[in-house]
Amino acid sequence: MGEEHESLERFLTWAAQLGISDSTTTNNHPHHSLSSSLSVSHFPHSGGRGLGAVRDLKRGELILRVPKSALMTRDSVMEDKKLCFYVNNHSSLSPTQILAVCLLYEMGKGKTSRWYPYLMHLPQSYDILAMFGEFEKHALQVDEAVWVTEKAVLKAKSEWKEAQALMEELKLKPRLLTFKAWVWAAATISSRTLHVPWDEAGCLCPVGDLFNYDAPGEEPCNVGNGEDLLSNSSVNVTDLSNGGNTMMVDSEQLDSHSQRLTDGGFEEDANAYCFYARAHYKKGDQVLLCYGTYTNLELLEHYGFLLHENPNDKVFIPLEPAVYSSSSWSKESLYIHHNGRPSFALLAALRLWATPQNKRRSVGHLAYAGSQLSPENEIFIMKRLSETCYAVLQNMPTCIDDDNLLLNAIDCQDFYTFTGFTKLMSSKDEIHTFLEAHDMKDAHSFADKILSKNTRRCMDRWKLGIQWRVRYKKVLVNCISYCNEILDSFMK
Repeated sequence: MGEEHESLERFLTWAAQLGISDSTTTNNHPHHSLSSSLSVSHFPHSGGRGLGAVRDLKRGELILRVPKSALMTRDSVMEDKKLCFYVNNHSSLSPTQILAVCLLYEMGKGKTSRWYPYLMHLPQSYDILAMFGEFEKHALQVDEAVWVTEKAVLKAKSEWKEAQALMEELKLKPRLLTFKAWVWAAATISSRTLHVPWDEAGCLCPVGDLFNYDAPGEEPCNVGNGEDLLSNSSVNVTDLSNGGNTMMVDSEQLDSHSQRLTDGGFEEDANAYCFYARAHYKKGDQVLLCYGTYTNLELLEHYGFLLHENPNDKVFIPLEPAVYSSSSWSKESLYIHHNGRPSFALLAALRLWATPQNKRRSVGHLAYAGSQLSPENEIFIMKRLSETCYAVLQNMPTCIDDDNLLLNAIDCQDFYTFTGFTKLMSSKDEIHTFLEAHDMKDAHSFADKILSKNTRRCMDRWKLGIQWRVRYKKVLVNCISYCNEILDSFMK
């Protein structure tokens, strides 16, 4: 812990030298970038390492400023003439691919890189879907999630192969030419870059990427369960103007909708990336940043964590083909909300689908307005929706109770406790597959393997897969309860 603290202090001192500061006055803490508004803290149950308030913070207050010169972008890294020369010969690579190569190039410089103090504080590994192996991928259980994972892995491999020639020309070290290194760089960019107006790839923002995630749609309370992460470069976080020297954003600018997506942005006037408190925080609270609206599967894909209560989560269920053709709603709008309630579009589409085709035109305006068409129609669609959710649950390899037992087993570090949980489960295939894959035959081999970083990382991703499918199943269970409540209301 002592070495880690010293390393952090060196990093914050380096950041201060670049002009990164959480103070609203210049040169208040010339030797330390944080201490006026924020501090690096550990929040074990809500995101791990993050930023905490060292004083009461007001919503809309400027809490961190990172000068443009401190941002790691393609332009700033390609001030290296050798890198610039070779990159310019590979115009077919995307901006994100080039930034990934730039990141690996700087990593290869070691202590001679100007970014070395920052690079040493990046996570050594991530849990994004592109890093999921076959076992962890199938732990998701749902076809849609498995397909998204396969697509993420194929995309990462394709982009890695396309960038190979450039990386070889740059004579990167062998370990930096591997797919493992490439996925690490791609994950760093996916999970930590911020939007900037001049570069599609975004920027890496020292200190600014220590904020943990707060989902839009609720008061700040939900954060990721992984490392400190920041936004995907594809997320355009709307800029806030602080009006010159004014340190508070006008409250009318921070209405309940726009405020959720406007807690950080690059400001031309300040020539810096500026972060604002998105809520009132008490001293000691974790200060959070919203960087977009994501489902849990999207959070896993881009950031490597999920929320146990995500107000923006969605569950899609198989529907009759005629449901899609009976209305003009897009497939993406036909889903079940995180609380189990069917979306507005799903209800409207089901109501029209359950209406005889020759009568749809006469009642279409009612369905599109969100109105019930008749008691008989509503009872029919609620029964069908409940039956569909139940059928999906029945076809899953495990039930929620088994999943929860499995999560408890993963949390333990003892072979006998681990195998003891399996005796309580109705389905033991998954846990036996894991033990066999990692050659954990007995207590001795289990104790040896469990200390391996690779085994622990696989376990962590397995756990994320189980947590995701539990949330998916709970939404279906809640939808069944919702349908039953509606049906009961018609019986009264």
